[in-house]
Amino acid sequence: MSTRIKICGLRDAETIRAMDGLPIHEVGFVFAKSRRQVTAEAAAELIRAARSLRCADGMPPRTVGVFVDPEPEALRDVLRAAPLDIVQLHGSETPEYCRRIRSELGVRVWKVFAIRGGDAPAAERIAPYAGAIDAALIDTAGGGTGSVFDWRLVTDYKAAARAIGVPLYVAGGLSEYNVRELVDAHEPDGVDVSSGVETDGVKDPVKIRSFVGRVAEG
Repeated sequence: MSTRIKICGLRDAETIRAMDGLPIHEVGFVFAKSRRQVTAEAAAELIRAARSLRCADGMPPRTVGVFVDPEPEALRDVLRAAPLDIVQLHGSETPEYCRRIRSELGVRVWKVFAIRGGDAPAAERIAPYAGAIDAALIDTAGGGTGSVFDWRLVTDYKAAARAIGVPLYVAGGLSEYNVRELVDAHEPDGVDVSSGVETDGVKDPVKIRSFVGRVAEG
C-alpha cells in the first residue's frame, strides 16, 4: 500500500488501542481550540498508548500534534510533557518560523495550506517552505469542517510538494465513502481523516477500520 494514513483528533487510549494491527502511519492530537482539543498531560497518555501499537510495517504510528500559530515557548512546554514526533501547523506560520521550530525543538514539522477561493498558485504557496518542513497538507479552509474542497487542485499541490522534496497529505471531508475516489484519481502521498471516522462526534473504531480498509484495498 503506497498511500499513508493519518487518523486525527483522537482523545482516548481505548480507541487508539483498537487500531492495533491496522496499516496506519500517523495518529493526531489537537492542541488548538477545538471540541477535539486535548491537554499536554492527556496527550502524554495517548502517546504511550500509540507507542504500544503495531501498525503500518509492524511499527507504532508516528504521533502528530495539531497547533495554530503557537508561541515557541508554549510549544516547547507541550513537547516536554508530550514527546510528539511531528508538529502540524495550521495557522499563518512563516517558513522562518517552521525552520526555527524544526531546528530548536528537534521535531518534524508539517505545514497545512488551507484551500480557499482565490488562493495563489500551489507552487507559489509551497516553494518558500523548501528546507523548512517535512510534509505539506492541504485541507478545506477552517479545518475539521467535514467539507471537501475541489480535488482537481491536488495535482498542482502534489507537484509543488514534490518540487521541495516533501510528501503531500490531503484532508477535508474524507470518509470511507469517498477516500477511494480521491486515491484512485489523484494519488496523494497520504490521507488525513477526523470527523469522517466519528459517530455523534466520537471516534468510531468500526469506521476507522472501514476507512483504512478502503485506502488499503487499492
